[in-house]
Amino acid sequence: MSSRDSLRIVFLADTHLGLDFPIRPRVKRRRRGPDFFRNYRSVLRHAIRTKADLVVHGGDLFFRSRVPGKIVDLAFEPLAECVRRRVPIVIVPGNHERSHLPTSLYLNHPDIHVFDRPRTFRFDIAGVTLALSGFPFERRDIRTRFPRVLQQTGWKGIPAEIRLLCIHQAVEGARVGPSDFTFRGGRDVIRMRDVPARFHAVLAGHIHRRQVLTKTLDGKEVETPVIYAGATERTSFAERFEPKGYFEVTIRRSTPGWELGHLAFHPLPSRPMVELYIDPVTAGRQLGRHLRAAMDGLEADSIVRLRSREPLPLEVRAKLTPEFLRAVFPESMNVECARELFAARG
Repeated sequence: MSSRDSLRIVFLADTHLGLDFPIRPRVKRRRRGPDFFRNYRSVLRHAIRTKADLVVHGGDLFFRSRVPGKIVDLAFEPLAECVRRRVPIVIVPGNHERSHLPTSLYLNHPDIHVFDRPRTFRFDIAGVTLALSGFPFERRDIRTRFPRVLQQTGWKGIPAEIRLLCIHQAVEGARVGPSDFTFRGGRDVIRMRDVPARFHAVLAGHIHRRQVLTKTLDGKEVETPVIYAGATERTSFAERFEPKGYFEVTIRRSTPGWELGHLAFHPLPSRPMVELYIDPVTAGRQLGRHLRAAMDGLEADSIVRLRSREPLPLEVRAKLTPEFLRAVFPESMNVECARELFAARG
C-alpha cells in the first residue's frame, strides 16, 4: 500500500518523565526514573526508524507540573531529534502538568505542536490532509462542558480528509485497576455519545491501561473509537499485571474517504513488580533472614513492595528503615513498604 493510501501515527501517552529521577541523589540506590526515560526514547527511536508520518503524545509527558530544567531538556531533546528527521510531534498537556508544558526553546520548533488551548492543527502529508483537534486537560466539569470546549477547537471550519481528536480525559467505559473499575458518570467523564462521528478516532491519554472503546455503556456500537495507549511504564502496583507500550495507528483510504485501519500495540519492557508478605512471628525473630528467604527466586531487577496481612509489632516496624532495607536487598532492586505495615496494632 503506497503512502498516499495510508498514514501511520505512533501514539504514546502517560510517560511521567522525572518520576524517581533526582538530579542530585543523596543516597546511592537504584532509581526507577531511568526506566521511564528508556521506554520513552525507545518509542521515539521506533518512530524515526520506521519513518512514521506523525507522533502523538496523549499527555502527562512529565510526572508533575514543576520539574528541574535538566528533566525538561532530557524530555525535549529526543523530540528535537524526531522533528529533525521530519517526524512531526503533537502533544496534549495532561493533568500532571496542570494542563501546561514547561517553557522550553525546544517548543519553538514549527514541527512540535502543543495543545496549549483548544485548537486544531492541520497537516498535509503525502498529499493527504489530516486535522488533529484537541485541548489540554480540563478539570472543570468536562462532562457538561465537552461540546463547548470541542467547538472552541474550530474543527468544523477546517477542511480535512482525516480527522482525529486528541484528549487527556476519562471517557465512559474506560477501565482501570485490579478491580476493573469502570468510568461511568461523574463530572470528569466524557460521554461516548458526545464524540462527533466525523472524527475517525479519539487518541486519549490519562487512563494507564491500554484499551480501545467501541461501545456505549448500554452496548451500542459507536462510529468513533476511543484509543488509550496506556502508560509506557508501570507507575504503581495497581498496574503490575498490565502490559505497557504504545500504539501504531494506521488510517487507510477506503471507498469513500478514509477509515481507521490496523492498530498495532507494541509492548515495552517493564521490570517485574512483586509483593512480599512479612509474617509478624517469623519477622520478630529474624527480620533480615526472613526477607532474604522471601526474595529467593525473584528476578534481580524486581520492584518489591513489602506487605503484611496483619499489623506488625512495634519492634519489627522500627527495623524497617531505608538503611536496613538497602542492606538486605540487592542494589538492583527497588523496595518500598506498604502503608499497612506501619498501622498501629488494634
